[in-house]
Amino acid sequence: MTLTSEIIKVGIADVKTTVYPNTLKTSGLGSCVGLVLYDNKAKIAGLAHIMLPDSTVAKKDNQNRMKYADTAFEILLHNLLTSGASKANLKAKMAGGAHMFGFKSDNKMLRIGERNIEAIRVLLHHHHIPLISEDVGGNKGRTIVFDIDTSMLEIRTVNSGTKQI
Repeated sequence: MTLTSEIIKVGIADVKTTVYPNTLKTSGLGSCVGLVLYDNKAKIAGLAHIMLPDSTVAKKDNQNRMKYADTAFEILLHNLLTSGASKANLKAKMAGGAHMFGFKSDNKMLRIGERNIEAIRVLLHHHHIPLISEDVGGNKGRTIVFDIDTSMLEIRTVNSGTKQI
């Protein structure tokens, strides 16, 4: 019997989890960061497409909690643990966080990609989840695909080809 696999597409400001043999994919990572948390023993993984670093600065009405690093991380972690992942086995990979504006600025509020990356690093450290690899920064958009079986994250960077981490 062969397993049929499906590509689970994760939209902007979205969080999804799935199990082997499926793969997770998200496109449109500019200043956004794609965060993958996975348990390679249980063969389960989740992907969050994070737009902004901090939900506390958002208006509370009509708020998509999957848009922000802090709340998307909570949702992703909760979904993985309730689906059978072990927190002790979780590992992380991330990509994105580019500086997409064509001008330099000292205004930290405009450096969204850098702030997203830093927010995720802080959350991973707080939860004792090791960051295995990353492809972050720069000034080009990315598409990522995570293979649960091999734990490889394929990154397609605009005009720069494909690599795996």
